[in-house]
Amino acid sequence: MSHLHTSFVLGYHGRSKAVAKKLVECKASPSRSERDYDWLGPGFYVWESDPLRAWEWAKTRRDRGKSYAPCVVGVVIDLGNCLDLSNRDDLAMVMRSYGDLVETCREAGQALPQNQDIAQDKHQNKLIRNLDCAVIKNPHRIASSDKSDVIRPFDTVRAPFLEGGELYPGSGFAAKAHVQIAVVNLNCIKGIFHVPTPTD
Repeated sequence: MSHLHTSFVLGYHGRSKAVAKKLVECKASPSRSERDYDWLGPGFYVWESDPLRAWEWAKTRRDRGKSYAPCVVGVVIDLGNCLDLSNRDDLAMVMRSYGDLVETCREAGQALPQNQDIAQDKHQNKLIRNLDCAVIKNPHRIASSDKSDVIRPFDTVRAPFLEGGELYPGSGFAAKAHVQIAVVNLNCIKGIFHVPTPTD
């Protein structure tokens, strides 16, 4: 758990201009995504230190036919008790969670969830993350149970991702590499502010 982090980070969240305005003006509250394929489980998603990536994401929503103008807001986050997938201890916990999920599915006679590719992603980065989401949800479930005296509830989940294919031929870097944060405890959001973004 990431007690080794500096506490506050800046994240960036892509939304429609209408929703972004309400968030900045405190006329709407951030809401958690709860989809079964969310990469880091339930949470309010931001890109750490990367407003351009948030802009690209918001723009793809428009390009897919969504009828809204893309926009980006900045978010001040206190990571709190962070499940950090760049930390070896936390990775070990997530690996144990995977083992628990395999055993639970076996006992219930259910298929293990799978990460899946989508047709639009030529890099085959497994953008639908049902398996990862299920694995991340397990530590949350354990931490929130009355029986847990080892794990306290996680406020945030943080992970680096390689996405988008090689940055250049033969590269070990990815063109859309990023760090994503899922804010589970919305009280960890300490401020939301407007970010100037491109017009297209």
